[in-house]
Amino acid sequence: MNFTAEDWKKLSVPLLVAVVLLAAGGGLIWHARTVLQQEAQNLAAARAERAQARERLSKIAEEEREVKTKIEVYRQLRDLGILGEEKRLEWVDAIARIRAGRELLDLRYSVERQKLLLSAPGKPANVDFNSSTMKVELALLHEGDLLGFLADLRASGNAYYAVQKCAITRTGQAATGANLVPRLRASCAIDLITILDRAAKA
Repeated sequence: MNFTAEDWKKLSVPLLVAVVLLAAGGGLIWHARTVLQQEAQNLAAARAERAQARERLSKIAEEEREVKTKIEVYRQLRDLGILGEEKRLEWVDAIARIRAGRELLDLRYSVERQKLLLSAPGKPANVDFNSSTMKVELALLHEGDLLGFLADLRASGNAYYAVQKCAITRTGQAATGANLVPRLRASCAIDLITILDRAAKA
């Protein structure tokens, strides 16, 4: 089919419109792709930011749990009277109460000088774990007297009581009539451990 000059003249406007529309369509497609890529980048950035926020929240929650746990441990130690300087008068009172309450016939003890077990680094100052060894000599009617004494001593607080060793020997004495005669003797070494927070002391 041959087009005359007149035909080309009539088609020129529609062809021009078609070219303009194609160019506009191409431009719109390019713009849409550009916007889509930008939004995809924005979405990826938002997701990454949200993941970081979740991670930060998770760390904060974990730190909060750790702090709560440490506070609970601190309260328990405080309630037991383990924190702070040695409480030797309280130790003496506790042993006197145990002796009277359990009706122990013979109980002798001595407490050695305090020594540093460990100085743990802390902020703003170190935490010192100190120990004083108590040597105890007990006359026993039976082994239960020793176990009861140690249980009462631990329950009295004012230190953490760590038994190093206990030795039980027979006295060789026989029971005589109505009198109670100790047939066993115990010799123990017990560490009385206290914790001193240098920061709290300061």
